[in-house]
Amino acid sequence: MSRIMAVDYGDVRTGVALSDLTGSLAGQAQTLTLQGKALLTQLVALAQDNDVSEVVVGLPRNMDGSHGARAQLCQEFAQKLRNRGLQVVLRDERLTTVSAIGILNQHNVRGKERKGKIDAVAATLILQDYLDFRNNSVTPI
Repeated sequence: MSRIMAVDYGDVRTGVALSDLTGSLAGQAQTLTLQGKALLTQLVALAQDNDVSEVVVGLPRNMDGSHGARAQLCQEFAQKLRNRGLQVVLRDERLTTVSAIGILNQHNVRGKERKGKIDAVAATLILQDYLDFRNNSVTPI
C-alpha cells in the first residue's frame, strides 16, 4: 500500500499532510519553511521516504471558480513536482485556510502557534477532501 501526500503551497510556509496506508484518512502533518529547490527536494524526499503514490497540490481558486495569480503559481509548482517524477493532482482548496483558522480557534490556538500550524491544518483539509472524493468515486466491482 502507498500513501497520498497533500501540499498547501505558500510563499513562506508550505503545509504537508500524509494519508494513512489505506488512503482513507489524512494523518501526519507538518509545516515546512523552505522555498525554491530546497522545498522541492524536501517534498520529493518525503514522498520517497513515505512511499507516496500521488501528491495533491491545493489550487486556490477565486470564489467564482476562476484562477488568479496564486493559482498560476500553484500550477507552476505542481509542474515542478511532476518534473521531479511525482504524480501530481491539483485540488480546489477554496476556503481551506478559513476552515483551518476556525479549527485552530476552536482549540484555542492563537498567535505565533497558530501561524506555524495553519498551513499543516489546511494541507490536512485538502488531503481529506481529496481522499473522500477519491474513495466515493470508485465504483465497487
